[in-house]
Amino acid sequence: MSAMPMERDDLQAYAASVANCSKCRLAQGRTQVVFGSGSPHAELMFVGEAPGFHEDKQGIPFVGQAGKLLERLLAGIGLQREDVYIANVLKCRPPGNRDPQPDEIEQCETYLFRQIEAIEPKCVATLGNFATKLLSGKQLGITRVHGQEQEVTLGGRRVVLYPLYHPAAALYTPKMLEVLEEDFRRIPGLISRELLAPEPVPDHPELALAAPVAEPAVQLGLF
Repeated sequence: MSAMPMERDDLQAYAASVANCSKCRLAQGRTQVVFGSGSPHAELMFVGEAPGFHEDKQGIPFVGQAGKLLERLLAGIGLQREDVYIANVLKCRPPGNRDPQPDEIEQCETYLFRQIEAIEPKCVATLGNFATKLLSGKQLGITRVHGQEQEVTLGGRRVVLYPLYHPAAALYTPKMLEVLEEDFRRIPGLISRELLAPEPVPDHPELALAAPVAEPAVQLGLF
C-alpha cells in the first residue's frame, strides 16, 4: 500500500476502502471491519488490541464493558469519546478473542499507521501489550512501561507515546484500576506539552513509522 500522506478529510473514504479487506484469515470469520471511531482531528488517540464480540457486531471499537470503563476514565479528565479517536491494532475480531498472530499484525498494521498519519494526534495512548509493542518498537511488557511516556516518530511526525493498561485488565481488579486512573490523570499534561521536531524521514518511508530507542527485550505478560 502507498505511504503517500493522507489528508484528515480522507479518513472516512479510507475506512470505506478497507471495509472489504481480505488480506488475512480473520476476514473469514468477522461480521465487519472495525476501522475506528471518534474525532478525525483528535489530539489524543487510543490504540487497543483487537475488536471483541460486541465490537464485531456494531463496527465500533470499545463498546463493551471495557469501553464503558474507558469512557468513565475519559470523563475523569474532562473528555468524551467524541473528543478522541479510538482504534485497534487489528481491524477484525480474532476467533474466540484469542491473541493477535504476528502475520495478522503484519497485514493490518499499515491501516493503523495510515490512521495516525491522517489524524495527526499529539498523544497516542496504547492500551495493553500488543499496541505498546508495535508502536514503541520495544519488547517491554506493559507492567514495566505503563505511565511512562516517550516521544517517537510515527508517520513522519513526532508524537507522545503513552502506554496504559488495557481497561479490560482493570474491570475486576481494584488495584489495577487505581493505577489506570492515576496514569489517566497525566494525559492532559502530555497533550499540552511541546514536542521535538520530527526526525528526518529515511529513504524507506516505513522505517519512519516508529523510531524509538532500542532497549533489552523481556518476556511479555498478558497485561
